[in-house]
Amino acid sequence: MTTAHVPQEERTRAMRQRLLEATVDCLVEHGWSGTSTTLVSRRAGVSRGAQLHHFPTKQDLVFAAVEHLTEARAAELAAAARSLPAGGRRTRAVLEMLADHFTSKVFTAALELWVAARTDPALHEAVVPLEAHVGRETHRLTVELLDVDEKGRGNRELVQATLDLVRGLGLANTISDDTARRRRILDRWAVVLEEGLG
Repeated sequence: MTTAHVPQEERTRAMRQRLLEATVDCLVEHGWSGTSTTLVSRRAGVSRGAQLHHFPTKQDLVFAAVEHLTEARAAELAAAARSLPAGGRRTRAVLEMLADHFTSKVFTAALELWVAARTDPALHEAVVPLEAHVGRETHRLTVELLDVDEKGRGNRELVQATLDLVRGLGLANTISDDTARRRRILDRWAVVLEEGLG
């Protein structure tokens, strides 16, 4: 590879990134049915021809966006995990970190894809394995952050219940601002979790 090709490769990578981020933004703002390749290219500030060169169909664009979302969700969680406090408030801080994740833009975009994948076989095939990967990694990270011994009786189920609870609270937040109720529930769940995990 010559140095002359590096700037072009960087421009190509940057353009693809803009298109993928614009796809996420469009999914959040317009939903699955309202997202089109034309809207995405306009949002990304990329010509229609350039967009078609990288992603010839909406399916190509969305499949790439699914992978992008998977990576973005993992990176978002990892970054949040690095700033968690140690000590007595750690459990509550972990719950807050998970709640922030499940109310974030990337979760909302992923949710649009889940709903669309229910009736779109090709999208379903792309979404399911990536969501399974995200689920495993989120579970693993939660176990690590809470220092859970999964061999302890019921501990694995408590971690999974925690993730199901926080995901459900995130889902409720897509319809209306649920911040105050979510805060009260997570305050109580932190106590339950600490008692249950010993």
